[in-house]
Amino acid sequence: MKKILLLITISFFFAINCKEKTEEQVEPKGVYFIEPQDGAEVTNPVKIKMGVGGMEVVPAGEIKEGTGHHHIIIDGPDYIEAGQVIPSDEKHLHFGQGQTETELNLPPGEHTLTLQFADGEHKSYGKEWAKKIKIIVKETEEQSNTNQEKK
Repeated sequence: MKKILLLITISFFFAINCKEKTEEQVEPKGVYFIEPQDGAEVTNPVKIKMGVGGMEVVPAGEIKEGTGHHHIIIDGPDYIEAGQVIPSDEKHLHFGQGQTETELNLPPGEHTLTLQFADGEHKSYGKEWAKKIKIIVKETEEQSNTNQEKK
């Protein structure tokens, strides 16, 4: 009898923990910042972790449906219109090797970061595949001391 109860208990536990993902457990469609969070106060280097649901991250170059790579726009628009090529300059950072993490050095103060997903030719997937956050970069003690010495 004890063996039967033990088997039932183990089976019940296994069934609960091995159930298929429900809609609530499925990763949401779109891009998102894993780190930092919107409104975060950070110091340099700013650690960035990027995520995407509903698409696969792959290096640039190949055009394949359901795939793309990340771009970060610093202090820019909420998104790049669908089909537009994302510029490549100091404010538009490309992660064409399929990177999902990076570090940025930004001047102290408030900044916006827009995460934009695009295809293998750097053509934006548009508003639905963009996420904008605000962060505040705090001056480190070392930066503060350097600025005091310059005065």
